[in-house]
Amino acid sequence: MSSSPDQPAIPSTVTDLELLRAFEPVVRFTGGEQFFPMDVERYVRACSLWLYHPDDHDEQVVREGELTIDKLVEPRAAAFGSVFYLRFVHPLGLEESARALASHQRRKRDQKYRFRTGLGRLARGGLVPRLLDALFSASLLLRGRVPKATAAVAALEYAAMQERQERYVYHGRVVRDGGWTICQYWFFFAYNNWRSGFHGVNDHESDWELVNVYLYEQDGWLVPEWVAYASHDFHGADLRRRWDDTTDLTLVGLHPVVYAGAGSHASYFKAGEYQADVPLPIPERLREALDALGRFWRRTLGQAGPRDGPLRAPFIDFARGDGVSVGPGQQREWTPDPIGETTRWVTQYRGLWGLYAQDPISGENAPAGPMFNRDGSPRPSWFDPLGFAELDKLPPPPLELELLEADSAALSARQGELAALISREAASLQQLGTRLESMEGSPHLAAEHERLASQVAQLAAKVKTLRRERSQNEAVLEGVRRRVERLRSGRRDHPRAHIRHAAEPVPRAQMRFGRAAELWAAVSLSLLLVGVVALIQFAPEDAWAGVVVLLIAVVVGESILRGTFVRTMNRIAVILALVATLILFVHFWKSVLIGGLIGLAAFLILQRVRELRA
Repeated sequence: MSSSPDQPAIPSTVTDLELLRAFEPVVRFTGGEQFFPMDVERYVRACSLWLYHPDDHDEQVVREGELTIDKLVEPRAAAFGSVFYLRFVHPLGLEESARALASHQRRKRDQKYRFRTGLGRLARGGLVPRLLDALFSASLLLRGRVPKATAAVAALEYAAMQERQERYVYHGRVVRDGGWTICQYWFFFAYNNWRSGFHGVNDHESDWELVNVYLYEQDGWLVPEWVAYASHDFHGADLRRRWDDTTDLTLVGLHPVVYAGAGSHASYFKAGEYQADVPLPIPERLREALDALGRFWRRTLGQAGPRDGPLRAPFIDFARGDGVSVGPGQQREWTPDPIGETTRWVTQYRGLWGLYAQDPISGENAPAGPMFNRDGSPRPSWFDPLGFAELDKLPPPPLELELLEADSAALSARQGELAALISREAASLQQLGTRLESMEGSPHLAAEHERLASQVAQLAAKVKTLRRERSQNEAVLEGVRRRVERLRSGRRDHPRAHIRHAAEPVPRAQMRFGRAAELWAAVSLSLLLVGVVALIQFAPEDAWAGVVVLLIAVVVGESILRGTFVRTMNRIAVILALVATLILFVHFWKSVLIGGLIGLAAFLILQRVRELRA
């Protein structure tokens, strides 16, 4: 395929498969990654199909070894509240789990690319985030979770599949909508082992990830303009980067580079380690109270602090790109699998693609397919790929100038209409106003005066509305004309102007903590808990005061190791001042109230005296 003489492009006459291959991404994984994009058919053949019933029991529908795509998509009736799901790993006994964990550890030691956590992982979050992390981990005991041995068996099963036939597959789809041509690259993984493999948020069987490339047609060529990567909690315009964004987007020829999170498989534009904050599930009223408290801390007290809710457990998504690289010219090449609305497993299976762990917040439940959400409803990224990246409101560049010129002409025509309409209606308003004035002093015309006054008021409001529209249109027209002039001259907006919140890796300077800080981060929370137990056991009368002193001592010690002693002491002083103020008010509320009322009375008297003297 040739390219356009002045910008990267391919002929618009290529087939969909050729188009997908021309822009297929290069995905760089982190060392130690166990799972890579695979084909759905091999996965389905290794699974069994199950049905969860609303009365809380599971039924095996198709046994492992007998499941095929044909059997997967067979229509099956089920009661409301039922969930169809696949199982890649069958239920494990204690002995089988132990063998799988041991075998998996041996295999990890033999890997060419091994995962190393790196200095600073434990210490970078601070004491409070580590406490929230502990609460999040404890919550796994109260809700559904996927056992760690399941991840080990899944890794061994997937490795055996690759040994029999090594393939790296994306499921590709081409969509044409609103003047855009969208190449969708759906990546399917047998397992997400972010929690068990890389200290992340969750584990679940199967995983779907997505990369979109957006192109427009010009003079018989398809030109790439945007790429969008699915990435955790980022949405809309924050998911996309323009093709000429050299700050974030790396290209290998016509192939955008994706840095995949270790275990999570989330997609990033830059190599690095990303902090992902997961909100703890708390009641809405408590969340609102904490948000109000946070605003009081930042605005009223002028203290620095995060704007996100305080109850967020921090996790690290490792997207270093130092492991296997898959794509054109890389260590591994892609095997494309075109899909669409005629692909039966896409359109006819609405169940989950892995274990239904009955996790109430769904973090450990397997996802549904590319076309559906977990509840069976249509997935927006499938039926609305433009809205997925907030491109539904942006025309392709060749159409933008044409649309703006038409808009400018329409606005100009409307301004002419408004000028004539305002002149006519303003003259009528003056005429009626003069008539209304002539009725003054004539009691017998009271009824007519009232009717005409109402008519004048309506006409005056109409004229005011027309003049407001003309003024607003003038401002809009000025902006449209500037935009038209800018486009005609070939100037473009800054490639990052649309980004509100960009995913950025943690700077390396923030990850460099000493070994003492690492050791303290590992043991401080446990030491704090042991100290609380000791106070309850040996000094129950002073336990509450002792806990406060112990907590302050731990926080101060942490600040010394992290180099934040001055800032921490300032925060402690503010908190203690607030506590002292509250105690004083509780004990002396009557005196405080009397003093406040006397002060208010004196202020009001002073204001009134000033008015009299003026």
